[in-house]
Amino acid sequence: MKLATCETNGRRLLGAVDRETIIDLETASGGNPAFASMQAMIEAGESALDEARSLMSVAGHRFALSSVRLRAPLPVPAQIRDASVFPRHIVNAPVGAQKLLARLHGRPEPDIKPGPVPQTYAERPVYYVTNRFSVIGPDDEVRWPRYSKVMDFELEFAVVIGKSGRDIPKDRAAEHIFGYTIFNDFSARDMQMIEMQGMLGPAKGKSFDMGNAFGPWIVTSDEIPDPKALRATARVNGETWVDSDTSEMLHGFDDMVAYISHDETLWPGEIIGSGTVGGGCGLEQGRYLEDGDIVELEFEKIGILRNRVVRQ
Repeated sequence: MKLATCETNGRRLLGAVDRETIIDLETASGGNPAFASMQAMIEAGESALDEARSLMSVAGHRFALSSVRLRAPLPVPAQIRDASVFPRHIVNAPVGAQKLLARLHGRPEPDIKPGPVPQTYAERPVYYVTNRFSVIGPDDEVRWPRYSKVMDFELEFAVVIGKSGRDIPKDRAAEHIFGYTIFNDFSARDMQMIEMQGMLGPAKGKSFDMGNAFGPWIVTSDEIPDPKALRATARVNGETWVDSDTSEMLHGFDDMVAYISHDETLWPGEIIGSGTVGGGCGLEQGRYLEDGDIVELEFEKIGILRNRVVRQ
């Protein structure tokens, strides 16, 4: 089941996508507060999911999907964490960073090759926390931060936590995953290069307003039995920049849930990103976004997330 947050006639609602229509779940249910928002539905648990599935066969309370404005599925997530588990990106990104630094300082690009995956990444799903208030949805514009001259996209997908838990064992992690969505972790690369020399991770390079794009909806976990078997592509102005897949993950989302929840509670509505798929950003290819570029990320079984980048 695909669950979306959308707006129509000045009203924001939670809907279930049924082919080319979207069902207003709150109205169809007679006003069940579990369908007041995506967060409310997540917190309501399996009973709300079961009722939403039953409402798929109810006549009426539908809008044409083309007539509504899709918003970020979770406009203000409880938390956003972003991991890095794809080995090609892990080893290629530092090479791209060194070449970008040379370019920014007017030096020749160094002739360097990717090294092995660092032990830290091989042993655990390393992640950082980003700004949960800087979220946008499908077809929203990304306003390029004024302090940056080098903008990039990242081809990622993410899980949404459905049930709270602490010290969650890996073999029980799936019980805590509500569903999947696409994540474009827009990145101000030149600022990121400066910041990360401080060894505290990205901040202004990632957490600027409108920097975290999610959507176009959340696909419930039962629809994606194997998240390591999805084709993933990225297009810029219709040109395919990336044609990859999710099979290379060093650590699955079950590993991430187990690792993050060590002595730390995960809450419903938190988002955990996969990190960039292999080859899935401009940094790895040595080319970057321009003013007005339209970026489309597509994951098999989930959909297409489209955003336009605009200089301020």
